[in-house]
Amino acid sequence: MEIFQQIVLGILQGIMEWIPISSEGVLFLVNSNFFHGADVNLFIRQALFLHLGTFFSALIYFRKDVKELIGGFFNYLHTSTEIKKSLKFFIIATLISGILGLAILKILEFSDITKIPFTSTSVNIFIGLLLIVTGTLQLKASSAGYRRVLHLNNKDGVFLGVLQGFAALPGLSRSGLTISGLLFRNFDETVALRLSFLMSLPIVLLGNILLNISDIVFVKEMFFGFIFSFIFGLLTIQLLMTFSRKVKFGFFAITFGFLTILAGILGLF
Repeated sequence: MEIFQQIVLGILQGIMEWIPISSEGVLFLVNSNFFHGADVNLFIRQALFLHLGTFFSALIYFRKDVKELIGGFFNYLHTSTEIKKSLKFFIIATLISGILGLAILKILEFSDITKIPFTSTSVNIFIGLLLIVTGTLQLKASSAGYRRVLHLNNKDGVFLGVLQGFAALPGLSRSGLTISGLLFRNFDETVALRLSFLMSLPIVLLGNILLNISDIVFVKEMFFGFIFSFIFGLLTIQLLMTFSRKVKFGFFAITFGFLTILAGILGLF
C-alpha cells in the first residue's frame, strides 16, 4: 500500500468508526473504487490494523473509565455496583460478539461468497443496502431513554453482543448497531454512546490478536494509516461526546447508502 492510500484510509477510519456509518463499509468502498482492492479477507485484516489507531484513541479518551474497570476486575468483591454491572456487561458482550464475529468471518472465508467477482457496481449496491439498514435501525430507536449504567443486566450484554458480532459483515456499522441496540433498550443517548465506544476496545484488540498476529508486518505505509486513524479518531470522539444530544446519525447512514447505490448503478466510480 502507498503512503497516500494509508493516510486516506486512516482519516476515514478515524472519523467513521464513531459515526453510525459503517467504517469498514466506507473503507472497502473507497479501497475497491479508488485503490482497486476487492479481496474481502485481505481487506478485513488491513481494516483491523487501522482499527488499532481508533482503539488507542478510545483508550486514551476513556482512560479513567478503563482504569476503573480494570481496578474493579482485580478487586471485584469491594468495587461499586456500577462497576460490577459494567464488567458483566462488557464480558458477556465481548464473548458473544467475538464468537459470532469469528464464525461470520470463517463462513465468508470458506463459502462460495469469496468466489463472487466483486465489481464496483456489486460492491456499491451491496454496501449501500447494508448502510440503509443501519440508518433505518438508528432512526427507529427511541431517543428518550431513561436507563443508566446501573440498569445494565445480562440480557443487555447478550443482545448487544449479538449486534456487535454481526458488525463483522462489511457495511454494517458496529457503532450504529450497538448505539441503536442500546437506544432500543431505553438507554440515555449519551450513555449509549459511551457504552458503545467502550465496547469497541476489547473486541478490536482481540480481533487484531486472533486474526492478524501471524500477518502483521510493521512497515512505514501502515504506520501512517495507524497515526492518522488515531488522531482523527480522538478528535471525532471529542466532537461526538460534546454534541451527542444534537446529532441524528441515522439520516447520514441512509443518505450515504442511497448515494452509494446510485453511484454503483450509474458507474460513477
